[in-house]
Amino acid sequence: MPASAVDVVRPAVDHTVKQLFKPFRLGQWVRLAFTGLLAGELGTSGGCSFQLPWRPSNRSEQFLAQAVPRSVLLAVGIASLVVLGLALLVALVYVSSRMRFVLFDSVIAKECHIAMFWRNRSVPAYRYFVFQLLLLAAVTGTLAFFGGIAAAIAFGTGWYRNPGQHLVPIILVAGVFLVLLGVFFIIGFAISILTKDFVVPQMALEGTNVVEGWQRLWSMMMAEKGGYAGYLGLKIVLTIAAAIAVGIAGLVFVLALLIPFGLVALVVVLGARAVGIGWNVLTITVAIFVGCIALAAVIFGVLLISVPTIVFFPAYSIYFLAARYPTLSAVVYAPASPL
Repeated sequence: MPASAVDVVRPAVDHTVKQLFKPFRLGQWVRLAFTGLLAGELGTSGGCSFQLPWRPSNRSEQFLAQAVPRSVLLAVGIASLVVLGLALLVALVYVSSRMRFVLFDSVIAKECHIAMFWRNRSVPAYRYFVFQLLLLAAVTGTLAFFGGIAAAIAFGTGWYRNPGQHLVPIILVAGVFLVLLGVFFIIGFAISILTKDFVVPQMALEGTNVVEGWQRLWSMMMAEKGGYAGYLGLKIVLTIAAAIAVGIAGLVFVLALLIPFGLVALVVVLGARAVGIGWNVLTITVAIFVGCIALAAVIFGVLLISVPTIVFFPAYSIYFLAARYPTLSAVVYAPASPL
């Protein structure tokens, strides 16, 4: 009988401890944090803006307004933002797909070498990238489909004019839609998790595509429904527990970091006021710069705190699958090479 979801928790914990603490190497923690971030474990956002130093004259503005209507300019601007957003999304999905294989190889090898592992899995990573795009398109299309049906019902029946007079049918229809959306999201979430945990290793080790990996996985799941259901259930519990633990540790770290920063900032502000220095372009710029440094330190610290979970959960899925997939078992339990 293969090891259950509960049985492989201990090997995954031991693996995490050995990789991260025996010995402790800050460089590996940083690389794993970076890998986990780009693999989709955490997300960041940012932006910048600039202004051209040249400003057209009134005549130029009048000519531009006559030559190109504002509605056209607005439409072009919106379309450009949509295209730019889609391009950025596709780029992030591609990087995430490549880094998923980097993370898998890093856990298997107990060493994180981003450049080397990035080069190793280009073909399966591209296949996984295509799958993620198709899954994203399916989710978006389904949401648009449900949204279109909801809009058609609302406008076709006229309920939007006097919603208070149609509360019962609106609640019933909304309830049906929420149930259907909930079922759809559960299915989509399960497909995404199972692909990441159990199909990606097959793609990495044997070069299979997503369809072939799912065919083999489906056969294994049908032969052991309870085992895989237990895996998903326990993983949800472990994920919640890990999120709480990381959240508490992150909060403690943020408070420990912000208290000295805040005291120093308070002393600096009071000292500046005492000598007659007020807010101006220079002082505001310095404050923004220091704030950015503090924010970067907080993000970096939270990423490092998250590294044990970044290693544990791939290790957990690897040890569970290794008990059912001989090719992976041979890699995970391969004897150490002699020195």
